[in-house]
Amino acid sequence: MKDFSKYQGIIPAFYACYDAEGAISPKAVRELTQYFIDKGVKGLYVGGSSGECIYQSKEERKVVLENVMAVAKGKLTIIAHVACNNTADSRELAAHAESLGVDAIASIPPIYFHLPDHAVAKYWNDISDAAPNTDFVIYNIPQLAGVALSIPLLKEMQKNPRVIGVKNSSMPVQDIQMWTDEGAIVFNGPDEQLLSGLAAGAVGGIGGTYGAMPELFLKIRELFLAGEMEKAREIQNECCRIIYKLCSAKGNMYGVIKAVLVKLGGPDCGGVRLPLAALVPEDAAVVEESAQMIKAAIAKYC
Repeated sequence: MKDFSKYQGIIPAFYACYDAEGAISPKAVRELTQYFIDKGVKGLYVGGSSGECIYQSKEERKVVLENVMAVAKGKLTIIAHVACNNTADSRELAAHAESLGVDAIASIPPIYFHLPDHAVAKYWNDISDAAPNTDFVIYNIPQLAGVALSIPLLKEMQKNPRVIGVKNSSMPVQDIQMWTDEGAIVFNGPDEQLLSGLAAGAVGGIGGTYGAMPELFLKIRELFLAGEMEKAREIQNECCRIIYKLCSAKGNMYGVIKAVLVKLGGPDCGGVRLPLAALVPEDAAVVEESAQMIKAAIAKYC
């Protein structure tokens, strides 16, 4: 029987880290990893949407993971998202991730062409076969991938003993209940629904805004486990308000978050990679207000 305790908790989705010229910054990657260790999170999800993976080469993605693992190995649970839009590159990243000793690999389905379930299953199993000693997590994000996980597809994937569960970023909370009924462990995806996801049976959460305010999401889970639901709901609602503010700039939300991190004492992770929209001067007010909202919420609740 596998021990899934290493997956139970708050796991920020790791942000892409760039230097002034827009190249991957190994220094910033290491600093951000240490920042999260110091915050007390359970683990990191590396190379997903927050990591801007679809705009990076597989060589760049390897550099990121290598530098995360150089700092985090043995201190954090690391789930490496390895999907590319072709099987060969995905398998290469999966084998590389296993060679570094990650806890699990994860993958979205192939995007653009709408593939039948049996082709999606083959894609995922081919990736998993390239990392035969590593757990595998299905990443269900139908609103972006264009393919939704179904119970028959999950059951097919569960024939693979390395498949342990689902990172569920679909919006219906009931999906978490469906996957847990099938014996999968589930990570809540939508940050605005962490408390609801935990109540539905998620073992923890993987989120793109967790890194901006890990203290608040850690507190939500702490209060949930203690049965203090009203207090947990109050903090969850405040996190939602902060997320709305983070999303209100002209520039991309991750650009806002990286700027907020600097104001909160975190490392400088640079901007975002084109074609994501860079921050513009008028976004400075959104960055400042977001930072102040986070500071106030931490002071009030943590």
